[in-house]
Amino acid sequence: MNRNALSPRDYDWQPKPLTPDYRSSILRSPQQALLRIEGPSPELDGPVFESDTIGPLDSDLIRNYAAANGSDTDAIGPRIIVHGRVLDENNRPVPNTLVEVWQANAGGRYRHVNEGYLAPLDPNFGGCGRCITGDSGEYRFLTVQPGAYPFPNGPNTWRPAHIHFSVFGQAFAQRLITQMYFEGDPLIARCSIANAMTDPAALASLVGVLDMSASVPMDCLAYRFDIILRGRGSTPFENRLEGN
Repeated sequence: MNRNALSPRDYDWQPKPLTPDYRSSILRSPQQALLRIEGPSPELDGPVFESDTIGPLDSDLIRNYAAANGSDTDAIGPRIIVHGRVLDENNRPVPNTLVEVWQANAGGRYRHVNEGYLAPLDPNFGGCGRCITGDSGEYRFLTVQPGAYPFPNGPNTWRPAHIHFSVFGQAFAQRLITQMYFEGDPLIARCSIANAMTDPAALASLVGVLDMSASVPMDCLAYRFDIILRGRGSTPFENRLEGN
């Protein structure tokens, strides 16, 4: 087997751009056949992300926002660890990769100027973090369990608790975005966005699995979420609907 060969794309694995039950996809989905445009080399080269670009609290969402504002108070909510590995299509680790996350607070509200949900803001939670993957592709975040929240897709529709992930390659043009749900959340089966993926295995690949071996007694539970960048079993990415 040629380990450097790229696996063929599987268009059925990714979510469909047009999913009528997800109402906004009707306006946002492509109306014409997709075109592939090869980027010039400047878009594919540099920068290279190094560990010295990351601060000591960047991966600690419980403390990073409060500390930046001069507070020593932790964010409110159930404490959790989210960890895993970034892997290529041949199950090899991808080291030195920038991973960013953002999420709602424990009440289901984002710290964003256009946020309209009535749940209160946590004054000590910003909802953003980042880290660089290690030699074996590993990453780890300390955060709080995000809350579910309503969204205007129907008379009573709610998004399951989730955390958004962004993975960079060796350039800002090489960015993949996805999200992680939580094992056992009954709202996943009711979410029109999650169910834009018709393959149950593809949807299952977006669910963080409860990992008691990585949990800290009397402190926090842990969820494992591995990110696979390409191939038949790749993590579905929101900005690569044509396949990655």
